[in-house]
Amino acid sequence: MTFYNRNGNPLCYCDDNEHIYTFNGEPIGYIYKNSLYNYVGNHIGWFENGWIIDPSGHYLFYCEDASGGPMKPMKKMKPMKSMKKMKPMKSMKEMKKMKPMKSTKWSNLDLNEFFKIQ
Repeated sequence: MTFYNRNGNPLCYCDDNEHIYTFNGEPIGYIYKNSLYNYVGNHIGWFENGWIIDPSGHYLFYCEDASGGPMKPMKKMKPMKSMKKMKPMKSMKEMKKMKPMKSTKWSNLDLNEFFKIQ
């Protein structure tokens, strides 16, 4: 499952329905019961109908079979995947945030802001 942004750029992928990696092999987060967490344990959003939704309810990234949401742009070519780096240990998950009403807009967050990558 490849995730694309509002411009159709492939940014990250998930090949086990749980762990999310950048194309350079960095583990950046994971899906747990339709919620997204970074490895520090922050609840950062939701995964629903093929969409990653930010804490404000805006649509952030989509995969090939995403349904609903804003109009999706034409997808650009995927880069080659680098060898996966070792996943960090998962910290204790913070309590899941209350789900906001879904927007019809694209999020303004980028990959680094969303996953809180330094």
